[in-house]
Amino acid sequence: MAEHQDSVETGYGIGAVSRRLGVPAPTLRTWNLRYGIGPSGRSRGGHRRYDATDLLRLEEMNRLIREGVAPAEAARASLRLRPGADQREPAEPAAPGAGVTGPVPTTAMLARAATRLDGGAVGAGVTAAIARHGPAWTWERLVLPVFATISRLQRRTGAGIEVEHLFSDGVLAALHPLLEPPAAPVNHRPVLLACAEEEQHSLPLYAVGAVLAGTMGVAVRLLGARTPYGALAGAIRTLGPCAVFLWSQQALTGDPAPLAALPPVRPPCRVVVGGPGWWDGLPRGVTRVGSLEEAVTRLVAAAS
Repeated sequence: MAEHQDSVETGYGIGAVSRRLGVPAPTLRTWNLRYGIGPSGRSRGGHRRYDATDLLRLEEMNRLIREGVAPAEAARASLRLRPGADQREPAEPAAPGAGVTGPVPTTAMLARAATRLDGGAVGAGVTAAIARHGPAWTWERLVLPVFATISRLQRRTGAGIEVEHLFSDGVLAALHPLLEPPAAPVNHRPVLLACAEEEQHSLPLYAVGAVLAGTMGVAVRLLGARTPYGALAGAIRTLGPCAVFLWSQQALTGDPAPLAALPPVRPPCRVVVGGPGWWDGLPRGVTRVGSLEEAVTRLVAAAS
């Protein structure tokens, strides 16, 4: 009860705001440093606190970014909000395609479009979902359930590879525009995204990259499927990334031993792996994640 009373009197700390918005704390700090959207109050102990106006502006900035508006533009629009305002001024125009407002399909509707091999409906549905809800919601709440439906079809009938390929291509086409370099990236050293050697399932990399670049303002470099470890090492030496994210879908590609031989860089580079293919015994310092949200949180922290 005392803690609740203190939050009312002094505002909210960055942890509470992060949980409320679903935005990592390092990203909130970056928004404060780069765009001036941060805590304007202080607690009795002198700690910085977010008040109601700060929250309003952060909620608006988060909403605009998820709709495809560049972070700098979203910040300018959000800073124009005033306490008690009934209307919000529109942000500057977003990139082409960001304002798509078509109907968002249900999982069943999108799965039916895929089984009919209706690539246009698949692409339009995924694009509309990204425009309305952002790439993270679209991946977790729409794309993965449809893939699960397609997998059940394949197990039941022994067919459906063409459905999987068409659906994958439609999702990739919708995610790809979000990988454009942010106008004002939060990181000077990019996040490097690649598949393990011989791994062909690269679509999860595009989902991670779309959230990082399109929502969080993080600069990424995507190497894609079947990246030889020698080529990955060369890219690490050339780019000096702040983090490397590697995906393994199949156990055939999940041997972690080559990760120990990745070249060191200064400042150090965080290595994060995802996917069900990785074996036990990851080298020291390599972090394994189990979800898109966890991957984004780790990579944003490394970039900030």
